Amino acid sequence: VQLVESGGESVQAGKTLRLACAASGFMVDDWAIGWFRQAPGKEREGVACISSNDGYIYYADSVQGRFTMALDKTKNTAYLQMNNLKPEDTAVYYCGADPVRRAAYHYCAGHGPHAHWGQGTQVAVAS
Repeated sequence: VQLVESGGESVQAGKTLRLACAASGFMVDDWAIGWFRQAPGKEREGVACISSNDGYIYYADSVQGRFTMALDKTKNTAYLQMNNLKPEDTAVYYCGADPVRRAAYHYCAGHGPHAHWGQGTQVAVAS
């Protein structure tokens, strides 16, 4: 299993970025999969996660209405579209995946196993 993130960069507040997570070794719609972020001095938090049970997407309150997660099954890739970026979105963004099925909220909240992670991609938002 491999997860490879890309798309992070330094931008001004209000701009848009799209992160990509290319997966191999499993199908992105068969496992719990999500985007997490970790800012300096803070714990890793779930940003957006998809349930393999029903395709429901959970978003953290801090990104609701600004971020959109999607899967491209043909490319076996997960995306995170980030609009209207804010300085508080600055963090290393990680893609995570696990074969244990669960509700999207529980995966984002850290409940249960989180077996696989990508290396992370840095997003920096300047005010």
